[in-house]
Amino acid sequence: MRRNGYDSYRGRSRFRTVMKVLIGVLLVVLVLAVAALIWLEPYLGYSAGGIRINLPFFRREQPEETGGAPVVVTTPEVIPTPAPTPEEQADFRAVLLPNTALYDGTAAEQLQAAGANTAVFDMKADDGTLGYISELALAAQAEVSAADPALNAAIQLLNDGDITTVARVSCFRDNSVPYYRNSLALHTSGGNWRDGGGSRWLSPASAEARQYAADVCRELAGLGFDEILLDNWAFPAGGEGILADDNYPAADGRTAVLEGFLDQVEEALSGYPEVRVSLVTTSAAAAGEAPETGQTAALLERADRVLVSLGEGETLPQLDGPSVIPILAQAGEAADSWAVLMAQP
Repeated sequence: MRRNGYDSYRGRSRFRTVMKVLIGVLLVVLVLAVAALIWLEPYLGYSAGGIRINLPFFRREQPEETGGAPVVVTTPEVIPTPAPTPEEQADFRAVLLPNTALYDGTAAEQLQAAGANTAVFDMKADDGTLGYISELALAAQAEVSAADPALNAAIQLLNDGDITTVARVSCFRDNSVPYYRNSLALHTSGGNWRDGGGSRWLSPASAEARQYAADVCRELAGLGFDEILLDNWAFPAGGEGILADDNYPAADGRTAVLEGFLDQVEEALSGYPEVRVSLVTTSAAAAGEAPETGQTAALLERADRVLVSLGEGETLPQLDGPSVIPILAQAGEAADSWAVLMAQP
């Protein structure tokens, strides 16, 4: 209503003022949101659950379960890889050392001087004596066990070291036990049979004799040897004069006897799966040309390694599975594998 020619004064519109302030606030918020989006872009993550912000200073630290100081727990991607398997010894250069090297600290030095990497010790010699203290009743009866009470501990100490050790076992060529237990021996009409070297033999056909040899192998594995080398493990070649009794079966039955013996050795070593078993043979026996011994290629192929004594002009046999190593009279080349099983001067 006009009065005296003038409109009445209504004052400023409060609505307009509020709208201006609200628009200003919204513009500031929008600018701040755009700036924040640009700054946060490296820390944004997208998943089926929506958008996640992973700020480094918001990551939680988790204490160790043991109550120790807090550590940042990360969970990297784990790619499973197969566990490494022990590799076979690439080269085998073995030399027979005197048994004094079991305890006098010279084994490594003697191996280096011989150009070898494996020490062989005569732990059951051809005369039947043992290079360690045995708990076997038959060894005590025949008085073939070593006597030094500290010997076994010294052997274990050596075997726990870095040197690869092999225990040679003359299984049935044994000049001592048959003297005390005649029932275990190979016989002639005049008593114990002796070979060309004058040595008596235990009969491979005797279950007790086989078990005795297998038990010796078990004790040696328990002392920590890496490998058991079975020598004289078959019937003797050229066994003229041996009586064809229960201790000396016909030739066609001898292979089965030896197969049973290898089974006994395998059973005796069942608690030591890491211990290798090797066999000594001749090229003739490996080729099936010595049937009187009972050896066959199939028996030899049960071994981890086969050491072969070669005659003049003979070559190494081909076997399926085990590595075949020549037995030499003296050390061979550094690049080759070989074994010397005779005491060195």
